Amino acid sequence: MGTWHDYLKAAGTPPEWPYPIKYGEETEVETDVLVLGGGIAGCWAAISAARNGVKVALFEKGDVRRSGAGGPGCDHWCNVPANPLSRVDPDEWAIEMINALGDYSNGIGIEIQCREDYDTLLEMEQMGGKIRDDKDEFVGAEGRDPETKLMFSPRYGAKAGYGAHPDWRKPGFNPPEKRNNVVIRIWGSTFKPILKRECKKLGVQIFDRVMATSLLNENGKQGARVVGATGINGRTGEFIIARAKATIIATAGSGQLWNIDMEHGGYSYMYSRNENGDGSVMAFKAGATITMREGSHPFGIASGLKHKWYTGGGDASYENVPIVDANNVKLDLVTQGWADAGAMNSPDLLQAVRDGVESGKFELPMFGDFAGMKPEESNATWNLMLNEESTTKIMVKTMTEGGFDHTRDQIMNYSFIEMQSPPQYYDAPRGGGILHDWNLKTTLDGLYAAGTAVFSPEDHSFAASTGRYAGRKAAAYAKTVELGEVCREQIAKEKERVLAPAMRSEGIEWKELHNGLCRVMQYYVSQYKTERLYNLALEEIARIEENAVPQLYALDPHKLMRSLETLSAIESAKIIIYAQKERKLSSPKLGINRLDYPEPDEEELKKYLLMHLENDEVVFERIPIRFWGNMKEQYEAHNQDYTGVYKG
Repeated sequence: MGTWHDYLKAAGTPPEWPYPIKYGEETEVETDVLVLGGGIAGCWAAISAARNGVKVALFEKGDVRRSGAGGPGCDHWCNVPANPLSRVDPDEWAIEMINALGDYSNGIGIEIQCREDYDTLLEMEQMGGKIRDDKDEFVGAEGRDPETKLMFSPRYGAKAGYGAHPDWRKPGFNPPEKRNNVVIRIWGSTFKPILKRECKKLGVQIFDRVMATSLLNENGKQGARVVGATGINGRTGEFIIARAKATIIATAGSGQLWNIDMEHGGYSYMYSRNENGDGSVMAFKAGATITMREGSHPFGIASGLKHKWYTGGGDASYENVPIVDANNVKLDLVTQGWADAGAMNSPDLLQAVRDGVESGKFELPMFGDFAGMKPEESNATWNLMLNEESTTKIMVKTMTEGGFDHTRDQIMNYSFIEMQSPPQYYDAPRGGGILHDWNLKTTLDGLYAAGTAVFSPEDHSFAASTGRYAGRKAAAYAKTVELGEVCREQIAKEKERVLAPAMRSEGIEWKELHNGLCRVMQYYVSQYKTERLYNLALEEIARIEENAVPQLYALDPHKLMRSLETLSAIESAKIIIYAQKERKLSSPKLGINRLDYPEPDEEELKKYLLMHLENDEVVFERIPIRFWGNMKEQYEAHNQDYTGVYKG
């Protein structure tokens, strides 16, 4: 049995590639600031850098207009305590947030978000993004301010941080006067096309369909200043060489290490299919320090069908949708957990509901009770919140066309009637990424990072505000330096690596290779961990690299891009294993359950585990958690020239 393409060739009707093939051809680019990744963070970085008076180029493996996790839309603009109706201080809220998020949160990024999120949102509005109910479609909805027409999310109002107030779990505790007004409902589906338009308006040189493949160190020396990057065009196969005074990695995080099918929870389903950890791998290979990679683990290994998160309550997009059982009994435990509907991904609440199901208190299946809501709230949830996210927007369209009426119907919730994700993964951090300082500068000169490419990142507005911030910092740096010297030997070696799968006439395709990697991670880096299992995983990956990678075959430039993503995934998997091996402990916060080291090491857990390469050898370091110091003081010391809406 051959591949589908083998069959087509044998049948004499191979598909024609609709673009000119340019394998081996090169395009050289020179710019002040180079942005790698054109998602939310990348677009904001490019816009910010251009507005600060420098020349900008942007690589994006998709089309910037809708690429990235935020491309299809977003319904919440979180952590915006600097807005005029906020009842909390931005600096104090940032502290609440890092305390709520736990020991391994990113205090630098959270402080930037809390300080500059509202400025970023207003700038989005000035560019044409919709952030207010200016057509009065949702009058009467909870949280809507009649004067500004901003739609504040009531779900996040009753608690300081995420649960610091002693009474926030009590039923009915969410009166308007208690809400903090720190999360705004938005029309995020309007944002991404506007960001691309603004990039073009500002003269950003956009390279759509170009995947960044490596960073270029000055004179080719690992650990030296970053002076540019290489890329490959996913339609033509053309090789791109960019020289830059400053480079920003905004390529997001990594997914698809335990599953490559998007239906399962082991796939990083909150993010774009294109996110394979390319940025972290490029930075690591260049000598930059990364951290929290031991916290990069599956959100339910090979189990837990992801669609349950979008089926009738239990997700942020559903806001206040109450959940009822088959007998229309409201799940009061959920009501106690969140303002109304609750988050079905809270481990304590999940266990409480599970206990209720097993005892007979609740009867399966459960439903999101749209019909039981106030009409104004049902309208806001169905026609605003769910219509501004990608997965749920499709759901709304399909169900509406099928006759669903949100004023009288319910949606089945599939929790507890299908395979469930292991509960120990719910409290874990969002994952590892690139270490940075208060300028979002990495440990390498000339290299910056933003969005979900950084360690312990957060959401859409985090990506936007950190991207905007990194853009102006990189622009300021670029004005002080000249272009660095690239190394043709480094470029030639990378070009050979990148084009190798396209130079073969037969072999295995990327899906087979990627699936083999996922099997290794499922078997040996799964729920239970031991040194033996880690070593077996590394042995299997070594065999894959020795026997399968040399056979990797790409029929066209698009499959070449997918092949390169899979090679990045292999590197990401090794990095995770190295980091988890180094952490000789068990920790629910890190998602590590080591049978050979079952106890937590309290002193070790007070430190971030750092990794970088020296002469291609992994070097580990440790720094204390909360290494960033006083957040307010540090932010202000590094941003004395910043002028925004919030003045402190």
